[in-house]
Amino acid sequence: MFQHILIPIDGSELSMRAAKTGIELAKLSQGRVCALHVIPPFQTIAYMGAILAATEYAYNEEAEANGKRYLADIQAIAETAGVPFEGKTIYGDQPFELIVQTVAEKHCDLVVMGSHGWRGMTRLLLGSETQKVLLRCDVPVLVCH
Repeated sequence: MFQHILIPIDGSELSMRAAKTGIELAKLSQGRVCALHVIPPFQTIAYMGAILAATEYAYNEEAEANGKRYLADIQAIAETAGVPFEGKTIYGDQPFELIVQTVAEKHCDLVVMGSHGWRGMTRLLLGSETQKVLLRCDVPVLVCH
């Protein structure tokens, strides 16, 4: 059975459902979970530098606060289930790369994540972080809808 489960979260209802599934699996296998929240970097344009600097600071503060809240929600569920928990928030513009990297660093043996269910042209143009993880990850990936 799976002993170390990585759960990427973005704060959506779908990622929370995936987290609950991952925690249930960890409880059944007497394993542990690691929740990962990736914060996209602030996107800027070269216009009115002082205002953008203040805006970037506010963005970072709010994004970090949201990440802490998401991790705290998952931690509470894990503690209730009696599952060991670790949480991590990192900045990055390619979440799938950081997910795959974390799997290797933490020696995870399963990823449980949500799929936003993009269809058609949107999926073709933008891709899906879940799809990218599926293609690049060396461990099984459980995708929750």
